[in-house]
Amino acid sequence: MTDKQHIWTEDCDLLVAGSGAAGLAAAVTAAHHGLKVVLAEKDAVLGGTTAWSGGWIWAPGNPVARRQGIAEDPEAPRRYLRAVLGETFNAELAGAFLQAAPEMVGFFEAETALRFDCGAAIPDTYCHLPGAGLGGRSVIAQAFDARALGPDIALLRPPLRETSFLGMTIQAGADLRAFLTATRSLRSALHVARRLGRHAWDLARHRRGMDLRNGNALVARLLLSAREIGVDLRPGQALAEVISDASGVHGAVLTVGDTEIRIRTRRGIVLACGGYPHDLARRRASYPCHRHHTPLAVPAATGDGLRLGEAAGGRQDMTLAAPAAYCPVSRVNWPDGRSGVFPHIIDRGKPGVIGVLADGRRFCNEGLGYHDYVTAMQAATAPGDEQMSWLICDRRFLRRYGLGIVRPAPVPIRPWLRAGYLKTGGTLAELAQACGIDGAGLAETVARYNTGARRGEDPAFQRGSSAYMRLQGDPAVTPNPCVAPIETPPFYAVKVVPGSFGTFAGLKTDGQARVLGAGTGPIPGLYAAGTDMASVMGGHYPAGGINLGPALTFGFVAGRHAAGAAP
Repeated sequence: MTDKQHIWTEDCDLLVAGSGAAGLAAAVTAAHHGLKVVLAEKDAVLGGTTAWSGGWIWAPGNPVARRQGIAEDPEAPRRYLRAVLGETFNAELAGAFLQAAPEMVGFFEAETALRFDCGAAIPDTYCHLPGAGLGGRSVIAQAFDARALGPDIALLRPPLRETSFLGMTIQAGADLRAFLTATRSLRSALHVARRLGRHAWDLARHRRGMDLRNGNALVARLLLSAREIGVDLRPGQALAEVISDASGVHGAVLTVGDTEIRIRTRRGIVLACGGYPHDLARRRASYPCHRHHTPLAVPAATGDGLRLGEAAGGRQDMTLAAPAAYCPVSRVNWPDGRSGVFPHIIDRGKPGVIGVLADGRRFCNEGLGYHDYVTAMQAATAPGDEQMSWLICDRRFLRRYGLGIVRPAPVPIRPWLRAGYLKTGGTLAELAQACGIDGAGLAETVARYNTGARRGEDPAFQRGSSAYMRLQGDPAVTPNPCVAPIETPPFYAVKVVPGSFGTFAGLKTDGQARVLGAGTGPIPGLYAAGTDMASVMGGHYPAGGINLGPALTFGFVAGRHAAGAAP
């Protein structure tokens, strides 16, 4: 329907659909440059999957690292992306991202409530490749006291139950290390006691954690910034239609229950609806084996942005190396009857755990990136068989590090044994029987692994051979922080299956985040960011933070371009 035929009930300069990192970044940026911005979110709370995330942001060349004295060749990140992405390297998108990412970090630090800490010790995943960074390319939002939000705290999506402790977010790094070593270090015990005491007080007074970390802190800071700069925040309003003609996008229809709001947009629409992790039909068409996949994204991420972008003339990019950002997950059935999903990000790299298939054999280096673990599991599974593996450890490992949703000592493990989440056996043969694993294969695999592990070696897969792997390990274990024998009974296992943080295969865009139409040019007034945009990473996972880094960056780029402020 054209502009002339439409009866508008409202108008704005820019409409943003979606309230994750990309949507909030676009809205705050555009509003800062003087636009009247409406941000619509179909859920009753804001934050999308970002609010559940670890919160790390890959932004090479960022000013936070420079303040820490970390300087690198500006061309190194480009060489690294070329090496990792290979044939899926898009020079225009990569160039736009690498130029705008430092600008994005600088803008949000200078003009908003966002403040960042530096991941000075966090290396890229493939340290052996040309241009790989050994630290400083990642940043994370600083911890945030949610009391600063006032009544808007009710709009913030709570953290994921499976990755928080009684609703308390724990940040990877020094914070997490303190929780893992609380029974062995007085300093760690005091840190944990302070955090638990503050959390208990917040639960009693506010009925939720208020000391925010990770993606929850990122969203809270962006939410505060959006409110302060005058973004019109509209939770519970879904984008139902994009109104366009041959000259571009002119408006949209929002729905609130059975009510329609017809809103004219003078500068366009930003699609940041969270991709399609819960769109079963689209997953069936693009995932290698959709039947065995368990997404970590919020349920509202059902492909609205892609569907409406295609209706306006956009195209989904199906040329990427993988359709989604993979992560191994375990399915959690809580004692109260609720179910959830746990992402196995950190535990696989600790010394004293291995991943095996049903035949009891290892199939990959468990200390590599989570995306690599899933692709290796997929490649090792025969067509038609269930894609799954088991993480195997012993009592020493379980009580020291935990495994999946099972927390380390002194938290009890019995509820997870009763629920069947955690399998156990007094011997490896008994564990194999409990899991349905080939007993002889498992015994042979563990024996071979232990032979090398007692020397701190992993001849089969070379765990601990890179800075990335060593960071995931335990520095207290020598000579290899990633390798230790599995020999202290009883033995334990958790079943893991393919999952994902979100989708990669979004709409094709140019370097200004403008959605590309059937020809070579962009559709005027239509932008996509976050997982509604085809990933600049080409379906690869070069480093932690490669979802949020581009989401914030291209949200920033879209908001700036819509306002006519692009350099």
